[in-house]
Amino acid sequence: MFSSAKEVLEFIKREGVEIIDLRFMDFPGLWQHFSIPVSALDEEVFEKGLGFDGSSIRGWQVINESDMLVVPDPTSAFIDPFTEHKTLVMICDIRDPLTGKDYTKDPRHIAKKAEAYLKETGIGDAAYFGPELEFFVFDKAYFEQNSHSGYYFIDSDEAVWNSGKEVNIDGTFNKGYKIRHKEGYFPVPPHDTLQDLRSEAVLILEGMGIKVETHHHEVATAGQGEIDFRFDTLTKTADNVLKVKYVLKNVARKRNKTVTFMPKPIFGDNGTGMHTHQSIWKGGKNLFAGDKYAGLSQEALWYIGGILKHARALAAFVTPSTSSYKRLVPGFEAPINLAYSARNRSAAIRIPVYSTSPKAKRLEFRPADATVNPYIAFAAMLMAGIDGIKNRIDPGEPVDKNIYDLPPEEKAKIPQYPGSLEEALKALEEDHEFLLQGDVFTRDVIETWIEYKRENEVKAIAQRPHPYEFVLYFDV
Repeated sequence: MFSSAKEVLEFIKREGVEIIDLRFMDFPGLWQHFSIPVSALDEEVFEKGLGFDGSSIRGWQVINESDMLVVPDPTSAFIDPFTEHKTLVMICDIRDPLTGKDYTKDPRHIAKKAEAYLKETGIGDAAYFGPELEFFVFDKAYFEQNSHSGYYFIDSDEAVWNSGKEVNIDGTFNKGYKIRHKEGYFPVPPHDTLQDLRSEAVLILEGMGIKVETHHHEVATAGQGEIDFRFDTLTKTADNVLKVKYVLKNVARKRNKTVTFMPKPIFGDNGTGMHTHQSIWKGGKNLFAGDKYAGLSQEALWYIGGILKHARALAAFVTPSTSSYKRLVPGFEAPINLAYSARNRSAAIRIPVYSTSPKAKRLEFRPADATVNPYIAFAAMLMAGIDGIKNRIDPGEPVDKNIYDLPPEEKAKIPQYPGSLEEALKALEEDHEFLLQGDVFTRDVIETWIEYKRENEVKAIAQRPHPYEFVLYFDV
């Protein structure tokens, strides 16, 4: 939409923009923002930035080194479709005010360094990523955890557990057509009650410049959906993930509903993932197209080898929540087997074969989910793939059988994805040298990530009583 600060400033005057919203990504993966009037924005802001308190952002500065700068990226600007006053949003990079250098823990900076490192290696010019964002739309969601109680409650008019109720959540009489467990892929309305909500989100995204490819109901009951948008370069795709999440959450709120990207909010049905398609291009040609297995090139196979070799360490970034591992269990299309295959969805890496066009050749990494920090997750996947190409890592033979149906002795030979966040963090501690190449990730970033996740999530969950423990143990 814009290529320079000058173009942004001219647009602001021409279109009557009133407010500038400056956004950036915190370390764990939540979009942050603050706003300024248009009178406070000039070309100098694009060069020198604006100050804020970095100590209040999770995983960042200590209080005695708190001052940080946000520097808006004019090429990222878009009009916020939800604000009452006309607001222009810009995604920002973070700098240290003393050194003037990019902040090493800024996730967007890590993504940009990964793209630069790819070019430095000479392997390719661009890495393209295309995530499939799955989510749930609920009518109700509330939860509490304190010293003497802990519970959550979610509900959806679409859910099969509401089949026997006379009155729906919205007050109308029940007319049936509830979606049964694992049967949401993908019946037409009236079963699918969220067509208009998803369509509204898609049209807003298109207006923001994001090319949406499809939207549909997903497998689970209770309002599970998916929106797929066209692939782009790594950092731009990470930007777009945040825009999609922002739009979906606010469209749902406008319609008196709520959206979650939590991987496993419902027991006994499919969870939500973020299958991530990726390829490397050089000189305008897809480096992954060739005459090897499933139409892939040797470089693509080596890339797969790198992903599989480092998959257990990658898990700490691509499935970074305790909820992630409740999704990754057998029986729910869970890609927990560290193997690759064309069409086979029980493998961690799938090679889509919808098209024979060289431009369409790519791999799909299936374990990831949308609790990621997309800048960090995409950068980590790219670094693992680059390591595979540089070191010509053999991915082994593909597995084209249903892995869940294999005999135990054959299945035992296939490495498994981590079974918990703690297991993934330990794997990252043991295997992270590939991330340090080109100074893309620093040791401080990796150590902070592990410490934050362990202290604030793994231990926090482990130390609290779980409601089902009362079912198991109260009467012992």
